[in-house]
Amino acid sequence: MLAILKKEINTFFASPIGYLVIGIFLLLNGLFLWVFKGDFNIFDNGEASLSSFFLLAPWILIFLVPAVTMRSFSDEKKQGTLELLVTKPISHFQIVLGKYFGTFILILLALIPTLLYVFTVYQLGNPEGNIDMGSTIGSYFGLLFLIAAYTAIGVFASTLSDNQIVTFIIAVFICFFMYFGFEGLSNYKVFGDLVYMENLGMSAHYNSMSRGVIDTRDLVYFISIAIAFLLFTKLRIQKQ
Repeated sequence: MLAILKKEINTFFASPIGYLVIGIFLLLNGLFLWVFKGDFNIFDNGEASLSSFFLLAPWILIFLVPAVTMRSFSDEKKQGTLELLVTKPISHFQIVLGKYFGTFILILLALIPTLLYVFTVYQLGNPEGNIDMGSTIGSYFGLLFLIAAYTAIGVFASTLSDNQIVTFIIAVFICFFMYFGFEGLSNYKVFGDLVYMENLGMSAHYNSMSRGVIDTRDLVYFISIAIAFLLFTKLRIQKQ
């Protein structure tokens, strides 16, 4: 499993695509938060808060994560190396975990430089340090678990086709639906009072963690989503 994980990371940084994806993520966040005028601009908000970043990041990650994961298994299928990979003396689930943690670590590397935003807002506070660290730490935990779920979805989508563009579109759609779809459906009360639809979506649990309260229900939700899609991925490669 570790060999596959290292291979994923080395392959990612062996081409300019890896640096491009991370660069685009940081550039988009930086432009919206510090340059472009609007609701996301920290200076326009007039308060020492990173709420704009934590509101924006999940939507950028909906596209960033599939861009990283789209080649995980689709590239193996296209090159005809997936059959060789599954014959290695490791279990199918170890293969899936190797691919999963490889891409998960890569996406975390894109998130680490955003800690500079925390330092900057801390310095800009009046008085200095006037920032809600509890909410900020909770929001980063929320992003961590959101990325874990997005990555599992992306890796699963990569098993559905040998065309990376197709897997990218499928992953974006599933991530979007899981993040916002249930919240949107809750407005129509599809299941009446039987199920509170909004709680089935990632948005409600992410927003709950962003308030600085780490609830075990939110953690269990994200972990369950990640495990479910990893199991789906394992079933898919078993059928190859």
